[in-house]
Amino acid sequence: MSFSDMTWDQHSFFCRLTEDKKSEKFFKVFYDRMKVAQQEIKATVTVNTSDLGNKKKDDEVDRDAPSRKKAKEPSTQITEEVRDQLLEASVATRKAFTTFRREADPDDHYQAGEGAQATADKSKDDLEMSAVITIMQPILRFLQLLCENHNRDLQNFLRCQNNKTNYNLVCETLQFLDCICGSTTGGLGLLGLYINEKNVALINQTLESLTEYCQGPCHENQNCIATHESNGIDIITALILNDINPLGKKRMDLVLELKNNASKLLLAIMESRHDSENAERILYNMRPKELVEVIKKAYMQGEVEFEDGENGEDGAASPRNVGHNIYILAHQLARHNKELQTMLKPGGQVDGDEALEFYAKHTAQIEIVRLDRTMEQIVFPVPSICEFLTKESKLRIYYTTERDEQGSKINDFFLRSEDLFNEMNWQKKLRAQPVLYWCARNMSFWSSISFNLAVLMNLLVAFFYPFKGVRGGTLEPHWSGLLWTAMLISLAIVIALPKPHGIRALIASTILRLIFSVGLQPTLFLLGAFNVCNKIIFLMSFVGNCGTFTRGYRAMVLDVEFLYHLLYLLICAMGLFVHEFFYSLLLFDLVYREETLLNVIKSVTRNGRSIILTAVLALILVYLFSIVGYLFFKDDFILEVDRLPNETAVPETGESLASEFLFSDVCRVETGENCSSPAPKEELVPVEETEQDKEHTCETLLMCIVTVLSHGLRSGGGVGDVLRKPSKEEPLFAARVIYDLLFFFMVIIIVLNLIFGVIIDTFADLRSEKQKKEEILKTTCFICGLERDKFDNKTVTFEEHIKEEHNMWHYLCFIVLVKVKDSTEYTGPESYVAEMIKERNLDWFPRMRAMSLVSSDSEGEQNELRNLQEKLESTMKLVTNLSGQLSELKDQMTEQRKQKQRIGLLGHPPHMNVNPQQPA
Repeated sequence: MSFSDMTWDQHSFFCRLTEDKKSEKFFKVFYDRMKVAQQEIKATVTVNTSDLGNKKKDDEVDRDAPSRKKAKEPSTQITEEVRDQLLEASVATRKAFTTFRREADPDDHYQAGEGAQATADKSKDDLEMSAVITIMQPILRFLQLLCENHNRDLQNFLRCQNNKTNYNLVCETLQFLDCICGSTTGGLGLLGLYINEKNVALINQTLESLTEYCQGPCHENQNCIATHESNGIDIITALILNDINPLGKKRMDLVLELKNNASKLLLAIMESRHDSENAERILYNMRPKELVEVIKKAYMQGEVEFEDGENGEDGAASPRNVGHNIYILAHQLARHNKELQTMLKPGGQVDGDEALEFYAKHTAQIEIVRLDRTMEQIVFPVPSICEFLTKESKLRIYYTTERDEQGSKINDFFLRSEDLFNEMNWQKKLRAQPVLYWCARNMSFWSSISFNLAVLMNLLVAFFYPFKGVRGGTLEPHWSGLLWTAMLISLAIVIALPKPHGIRALIASTILRLIFSVGLQPTLFLLGAFNVCNKIIFLMSFVGNCGTFTRGYRAMVLDVEFLYHLLYLLICAMGLFVHEFFYSLLLFDLVYREETLLNVIKSVTRNGRSIILTAVLALILVYLFSIVGYLFFKDDFILEVDRLPNETAVPETGESLASEFLFSDVCRVETGENCSSPAPKEELVPVEETEQDKEHTCETLLMCIVTVLSHGLRSGGGVGDVLRKPSKEEPLFAARVIYDLLFFFMVIIIVLNLIFGVIIDTFADLRSEKQKKEEILKTTCFICGLERDKFDNKTVTFEEHIKEEHNMWHYLCFIVLVKVKDSTEYTGPESYVAEMIKERNLDWFPRMRAMSLVSSDSEGEQNELRNLQEKLESTMKLVTNLSGQLSELKDQMTEQRKQKQRIGLLGHPPHMNVNPQQPA
């Protein structure tokens, strides 16, 4: 079922429940089923625990019995594996004894067999779940599908139906998990005794349903699970930390699946939350050391399976994948626990650093922007296919992505992500072809060999062509011995210490030895053949890296880089089979290899339209000046020419210059020439030396145009430098001066300098753009566009920001993760990003924002508020003290006033003597 169909069915179901007002009866059925199942489980658990207690007592008695005989018998330690083997042996013995009794006394054996069968059936029935409990699995699956794809309406509807009586199925599902895991009996240490092969599938379904209730995120359901009065969180944590034995000894795959679902549920409870309440609730009864030990144990178990040859790494519940999910859970919890954060760092612990380094290497984190413009950090496992992205592709994307504006940069990177993903798939297929993969891996090496061979062959052609002076075996004996010695010494150096300089010395000495042993032309032919083979290998490596043929013929024809290398191979073949001079064209590969020379070419081609239009203007001016010259200065176009001494130097009729050039040393068999002896040179007819001839070059307008264009543009002073020098007494002398000056200023100074200026300015712009781009690469974040100075005096440095928080390759890995992951397994953030990618909306990329800067600012504001609060508290204390003193002073003044009033009321009358010394 597709995503749209499921969403439509969910919407129809929700509308039916809300419109018909029948949701109360509907959910009451599920609620009652869950209650009945819980009661059944509690009753079953009570019986099982009592039986378990009796069995434990019997085991203790059995253990005490041999301990009394320690003085007489040597002590032996029986392991669990040996005990299991003994039990199997006792069962086999019992079967054999039963068979013997059946043959001896069938009637007696019938009764004994009946009792044994009844006992076996009873023990088997103890593990079997009743129909009341097994019906819960399809019910929980149905509730999970209701919330699939993070349907927020139905997630909330399962918790509260807005009826007179609401049935909270989220809490009931959590209580059902508590019951089936045996937590209601009082201890998490006996967790494994209540989980067996019969009910583990139901427990997994319960965990998956609870996970689907929370993802999206649905904060209300998260809080409902985290703050429930039962110890549901503790049960989920115990499933991760504890060894689920005895199930783990027989079916470790089921235990891994259980731990995997439990870790996903805890991640779902903390998903997309900006507070720490749920994380602190999870950490309340969790010891960080135990969590790290579980991660290391899962990694080691995955390592053992890998060595045994089991391909469990691709499975969803493979040990390393489960350990990876638990590591991500620990990474999320470490934000709220410094002890756990320290223990997760590689190097902080003595043992198990390899596991932490492995998971840290294959874990990435990014920051995304939600629709409400809040930022969220996502931690996710790097897909295995991302390991096939080559370094060359990374460098190409890093240096060639458009960086002019923030929007264009991210858009260009996003558009290239599809090609990079296809390249990853191709590279993965390439690993299955060892020869092609070996060629592709050494592509840069083949390219270097081709260029060095091209330089070497052109040096040989330039110094020794036409190859008549160098013959094989012309070296003197001592020089030949010295050359052999140099070759052997360089070979010994290469064998003992393979270094590039030693290899170059060996190649140079070998080539010199070949030149003087077999001749220059055979050596050049061997080098050319080797260059052709090397270029064929390079093309194979290029196709292997890029997968050119897999993209179709149209993409192959439009691939300029592939066509360039194909042309290079064609030139190598022409130099080998046609003529050595074709090797000179291979030197242009230096322009392709060096960015500086490429900028020189770009300085002409980038503003090619401006240069062409300026050249057209120059042609128009030349045309106008040619017309004026033809009309008024026709007789001044007199040029000195140097004629050939005779006509014999001209090739015979029918022979082209190209054939004379290419096949000058080829014998003409048809004409009967003697190929063994050089042809006699024709005697030249002596010609008397005469003065240089002069001729008119403006007889026609076309000749005028050619003369002005050829001699006028090539002369420093213009066309006036090559025309006849007129006398000042001539009537057109002034017009001739004006003509020469106008041509000089308009064509030579203005138009030509305009062309040169455009080229020079373009080259300067390219150089400044390169410097600016390098500066942007060093000082600006690729993702958010924040500059380095924004992170000064902050808790996170700029290097840490671009490496950990906004790593561009982590964003590519997350896009790939969304592509390769099953849509039904998406978390809330993954569903959001997948929908944005589908709509080609890039608003989920952070722009000019980073969570570390926001948290730093908030911490600064909190510090200021804390300081203000402390000052306010001290001021309040001072005011309280002053108020107390004032109240005391007021009380004293009131008391004094009362005393005065009392004295005034009890005082003597005015006629009596108030002197204290006189008696009354």
